[in-house]
Amino acid sequence: MRRAYSVETVRAAEAALLKRVPEGALMQRAAAGLAAACGDLLRRTGRVYGSRVLLLVGSGDNGGDALYAGARLARRGAGVRALLVSPDRAHAAGLAAFLAAGGRVADGPDGLGGLDLVVDGITGIGGRGGLREDALALLRAVTRSHSRTPVIAVDLPSGVEADSGEVHGEAVRADATVTFGTYKPGHLIDPAAEHAGALRLVDIGLGPELPEPPDLEALQYADVAALLPVPGAESDKYSRGVVGVVAGSERYPGAAVLAVSGALHGGAGAVRYVGPGADAVIARFPETLVHAGPPSKAGRVQAWVIGPGLGDGRWAEEAVADVLGADVPVLVDADGLRLLDPETVRTRTAATVLTPHAGEAAALLGVAREEVEAGRLAAVRELAARYRATVLLKGSTTLVAEARDTPVRVNPTGTGWLATAGSGDVLSGLTGSLLAAGLAPRDAASVGAYLHGLAARHGSDGAPVSAQDVAHGIPAAWRDVRAG
Repeated sequence: MRRAYSVETVRAAEAALLKRVPEGALMQRAAAGLAAACGDLLRRTGRVYGSRVLLLVGSGDNGGDALYAGARLARRGAGVRALLVSPDRAHAAGLAAFLAAGGRVADGPDGLGGLDLVVDGITGIGGRGGLREDALALLRAVTRSHSRTPVIAVDLPSGVEADSGEVHGEAVRADATVTFGTYKPGHLIDPAAEHAGALRLVDIGLGPELPEPPDLEALQYADVAALLPVPGAESDKYSRGVVGVVAGSERYPGAAVLAVSGALHGGAGAVRYVGPGADAVIARFPETLVHAGPPSKAGRVQAWVIGPGLGDGRWAEEAVADVLGADVPVLVDADGLRLLDPETVRTRTAATVLTPHAGEAAALLGVAREEVEAGRLAAVRELAARYRATVLLKGSTTLVAEARDTPVRVNPTGTGWLATAGSGDVLSGLTGSLLAAGLAPRDAASVGAYLHGLAARHGSDGAPVSAQDVAHGIPAAWRDVRAG
């Protein structure tokens, strides 16, 4: 599992560790890891000896890390130059070591010639509010003349927010980011994560100083495999989980089919469908148990999914109210999010999972969509707290938050192929099946998002993907996770 901590927590852990190690040891550990990563990248296209490296050096410790790493590369025969954002504030010891190793300070961004690598050490995890004008001018000049040169960021791409994943204005776009001690939220949450590229974590001995729990966590294969509900020899359809699906309308009958498809491919023991799309559902999935409604009369379920393609009107409103009155977990998506009563959600005794995209989240919060997209972490936390629910905020990095104080989960399997009509309906059915199987709401949402992303990759295989492809890819994703 990837775990991420806030800047404040990281700083406190570093302070505790500094009391136990020799002066300068942490920076040397970081510089060694950074230099090794730079060397690995350089060797992919050539070799370290004779390569041309440019350091963009700010005034903080990240600039010191870059200078010490540059010194190591220079001693290995690389031609390393440094552009100092604030020459009078550069890390003194790092600059001295850099010059002693044969590194050179460039006069400016012009006339640098060809480069094999740029190292971004302008700002680190303490940067706030975007890049200052002097740093921004330097970055623009280098980017303009060396747009194809690979970039490695030191700890975090300069210009992004470590704690929130927000990006204010222009920021470095790195091919890879080398971070130290632990991941930070900005490594995992868009839009900042999009700037980070491939992540490499360097162990500097910080682990024992970091508290429990982390601020964020991202499940990996082994974590998901441990949570997957696998039937035993004595399992029946009820022990595997019966999920009720209320979805679709005369205008959107396909939403019913896709939500049911997600539930069936997600391992539900049985699916009970309620809504006007019964004929379309039975035509595709004859094993589905259909009922005219209301949902409370449809029969036994262990979880409900409501909302995809539900539309407006009296029937839809009554169905949402009926389902929210049930004493089993309920997942609310799409049109159901518009029709729910906030106080009813807050006072439910059984679990509620809300699965909005950015636009729906903005409506639930009463803010502009752009505000949600720019501050996804703050938005998902606020939604969970305000509605006292588990919230799965869909997007380029899907986030899962609870009302209680547990780490926000970040899904690492997202892909642009999921930006297709109906894929959210599949996710709702899939997550509902996991709820019905007995997974806790946070686990069901996290595992559902993880499998959903893998399923899109299986369905697309590098080609355009439809929601049906995503649903059909779920069993293959399940097998991949179990196989490790």
